[in-house]
Amino acid sequence: MSKIIYPTTNFKATNTLTIERGEGAYVYDSNGNQYLEALAGLWCTSLGYNNRELVETASEQMSKLSFSHMFGGKTHQVGIDLAEKLSAMVPVENAKIFFGNSGSDANDTHIKMLRYYFNAIGKPEKFKIISRERSYHGVTIAAASLTGLPPNHTHFDLPFEALGVLRTDAPHYYRGALPGETETQFVDRITNNLEQLILKEGANTIAAFIAEPITGASGVIVPPAGYYEKVQAILNKHDILFWADEVITGFGRTGNDFGCTTMNIQKPDMMTLAKQLSSAYMPISASVIRGDMYEAMIEQSANVGVFGHGYTYSGHPVACAVALKTLEIYERDNIFGHAAEVGDYMQKRLREFADHPLVGEIRGKGMIGAIEMVANKQTGQAFNNGAVGAFAQQACQTHGMITRSVAGSSLAFCPPLIVTEAQIDEMIEKFGKALGDTLGFVQQEGLFVK
Repeated sequence: MSKIIYPTTNFKATNTLTIERGEGAYVYDSNGNQYLEALAGLWCTSLGYNNRELVETASEQMSKLSFSHMFGGKTHQVGIDLAEKLSAMVPVENAKIFFGNSGSDANDTHIKMLRYYFNAIGKPEKFKIISRERSYHGVTIAAASLTGLPPNHTHFDLPFEALGVLRTDAPHYYRGALPGETETQFVDRITNNLEQLILKEGANTIAAFIAEPITGASGVIVPPAGYYEKVQAILNKHDILFWADEVITGFGRTGNDFGCTTMNIQKPDMMTLAKQLSSAYMPISASVIRGDMYEAMIEQSANVGVFGHGYTYSGHPVACAVALKTLEIYERDNIFGHAAEVGDYMQKRLREFADHPLVGEIRGKGMIGAIEMVANKQTGQAFNNGAVGAFAQQACQTHGMITRSVAGSSLAFCPPLIVTEAQIDEMIEKFGKALGDTLGFVQQEGLFVK
């Protein structure tokens, strides 16, 4: 038995799959079996596996400068170049970039920078953060507190109150709508709930509202039309910052540069980036803030003598070089345009399962999607636990495809952005077989509900 404590794993069900190598959109296990990687690792390997340009970039940078920290103003050109490139790409005004190692620590950094900023402008009471039910923002103590998924909270005794984390509705019409409620009425109700929460807590105590433009681990929730426009109007009215967590949706995943573009989110004040920033070839993240927020913190750091936050590997030169090359490939090879075209095809093919007796809802945009399986197709009643999702995930693996069960009984699809329409067809074929197996399991176990 391995000495590893496996992340996000049932410790009584560590049926290991040993992955030995990858090529393009496929990975291969220790027995030589091939799998289509339908979740791009963990929503991250955008350029697929064994991209020689990225491998050679990492090797070249390791030979030139394998490590250099950024404490005390030490720097390197590749880090400077990456920050300049990102600042020009993102929709944040005069963006300033702090580098980290993961989406979780990038969100931790944002929490700290929010407090630093509001202390700097004389508003120390403005520290609370509104997050949403069924959100995912990471698993460190602070990031897990922002996350809105019970498995990431249970037994961890997280300090929600101390961190000032508030919770508002998930924008999931299929699961959250009242009987007879239209999508427009649903949006009006939950955004009104948001404003009532702000009024109850006091806008002067709330720093920011955090949201994934389209969610990932909570089941690929795509908010209804008009939702973000109404949310931003409320936040602007009450002087609350909009914080876009683009760890999954950034860099072409939704068919555009960022999920903010796809979902019509205008000029977020903060953004969190990771995963596809380097196509997952090296760990790197970016916490992005408006330039004026950074300017306000300068004098504060001078008074203390240092901005007392940073990681050993912040701006690691090899990670920066790989990320910079990744962005170059995106632009040179029109990866975002390809993702938009193939993403439309993927969404069309996923929706072919709409009439299947197990399928309740099909969701997605671009190259990210999910199919939710339900115990009653007419009422949308969910299965009681994650057994059906777990079975379907394993069935996909049996048929040569790796994906992930999320939010109970939804299967997520998030292939590398480089996949072809033929590989989407392969993905659909393998899923169809797995769904058939899952239907047999549900019928055998008597899990449908009348």
